[in-house]
Amino acid sequence: MNRWSPRDAEGQPQGLILFDGVCVFCSRWVRFVIDHDRDARFSFTPIQSESGRVLAARFGIDPEVPQTNAVIWNGRIHFKSDAALTVLGQLPATRPLIILKAAPRGLRDPVYDVIARNRYRIFGRTGTCMVPSVRDRARFLD
Repeated sequence: MNRWSPRDAEGQPQGLILFDGVCVFCSRWVRFVIDHDRDARFSFTPIQSESGRVLAARFGIDPEVPQTNAVIWNGRIHFKSDAALTVLGQLPATRPLIILKAAPRGLRDPVYDVIARNRYRIFGRTGTCMVPSVRDRARFLD
């Protein structure tokens, strides 16, 4: 099994997205999900938070140099392109993109990796994690 293959995550909250909280691109991804998740099925924790670090350690993500975001869905944790497509497949506006999961992970993840490796250079990095609005605060673990 590939290190980034989906695997069991029983006991973890359904819809929890683990993201790089100092990455501008990743924070925009979270904002996109919040704006399009009408049923509020997703919650969030930055990898830099206490609960994010614990979750990262459990699933083999280096919190100092995260190579992936992750989402817990149906008792499994998904990484890289699987995570992004799992989330997009649950949002009404982007649901048709779930078809991209039919492409082999070996083709999808290298594209994800190029973006992940260059995200700070292209999109920027902040000194602290994003601060959710008062309205969205309840959807964040830390």
